Amino acid sequence: MIWVMVFHSLLTRASILFLVLALAQPASAVTLLRDAGMEYGLKQVATPVLKAAGLSPARVKILVVDDSSLNAFVVGVDAIYVHSGLLSRMDNAAMLQGVIAHEAAHIVNGHITRRLTNLGAARTAAALGIALAALAAAAGTAEGATGIAIGTQSAAQRAFLRHTRAEESSADQSALRYLKSAGIPTSGLLDVMRLFRGQEALSGNRQDPYVRSHPLSRDRVRVIESFAAAYPGPAENTAASDYWFQRVKGKLTAYKRAPRWTMRRLGETGYADVRLIREAVAHNRNSNVKKAVGAVDKALAQRPQDPFLHDLRGEVLMDARQFGAAVNAYGRAVQLAPRDGLIQAGYGRALLAAGRVKEARGALERARAIDFRDGSMLRDLSVAYARSGQKGMASLVTAERYALSGRLQDAGIHAKRAVGLLPEGSGPWRRASDVLIAAERAAKKRR
Repeated sequence: MIWVMVFHSLLTRASILFLVLALAQPASAVTLLRDAGMEYGLKQVATPVLKAAGLSPARVKILVVDDSSLNAFVVGVDAIYVHSGLLSRMDNAAMLQGVIAHEAAHIVNGHITRRLTNLGAARTAAALGIALAALAAAAGTAEGATGIAIGTQSAAQRAFLRHTRAEESSADQSALRYLKSAGIPTSGLLDVMRLFRGQEALSGNRQDPYVRSHPLSRDRVRVIESFAAAYPGPAENTAASDYWFQRVKGKLTAYKRAPRWTMRRLGETGYADVRLIREAVAHNRNSNVKKAVGAVDKALAQRPQDPFLHDLRGEVLMDARQFGAAVNAYGRAVQLAPRDGLIQAGYGRALLAAGRVKEARGALERARAIDFRDGSMLRDLSVAYARSGQKGMASLVTAERYALSGRLQDAGIHAKRAVGLLPEGSGPWRRASDVLIAAERAAKKRR
């Protein structure tokens, strides 16, 4: 998510003021579902498509928006967003890869860049509010979801996300080439189009967002059908993608659907370890710690080097307030995946809960350096600083967390406190000053 990374690494007055323009808009509540295992799985599914498109899988993230409607979109060059509702309706990895290929084509073909160039500066900032706020996650829920504010005027948001029929045709053609080059069945994209077929006859308020932002046409569908018929396969190297797709979807639906629903459908993915992951999530949501840990341990017996299973074990133990055991579980996950920011954040949270403040601060600082998007990590880091007696740093991190979630009035209060506590002219002092300036500019705009 590039905009948070820019905020993190290039936190200049100019970038903060740009944030103000974008975030100081009427906001609506949106949720990103953040989970280390799910995001890793999405990366595995996306990698062959992104490589075929000439994009870096290390740079372009696939992120899940907690929304039951059917939609997928891009708002910048470093992230593709997929609604949980669309993911849940997909049957196989090829369908998800078809959507990723299409959205990647919008990036590669310059549709987003051209749109930004054509918009005026103020309007650009308003339209980009969705990107800047969506990239900055606020406090997370017990299920690993992270709340975010999309601070943009709805009209600007719709205008920014809406593609023309020409752009859609161009993206389709490019997507089909990417899929063919990657050895992925082109029928997956066609299957997605069939989910939306017939919706253009509905009134706008009854259409899924994808149809409103990605106009369909009979010609588009016919072109995809012709290409899919001409290049039916053979598909190459799909086994790994299918596994990770089923793992992502299985865990997502276990979190989103009632535990009873999940328990009735444990084996539908066809993978024994995915069944156990789903079972563990369902038991954990029912507060049955013993059965949840037992299911995770059975999965670990099959995949002992899987960091995301150790991460899940740590989550279950944290929910049960078994902090020492959670530290051990997260510690093993960190050993196996030291560059995963979400896992590092979980480890820091467990250490903090166990009273190991100095170690917690180190883990949370590492998490922040890797991934600045996790608002719950920022909250924990501010607590770690406060318990270490570093009140200025605690106020700074709190100010940045509020700024990134669009709460600039609250951000200003904490930034002002940080400016008074931190050594003048230091790096943290300058960061606090930037947030304070942004908050003051936002306050003037509200008057």
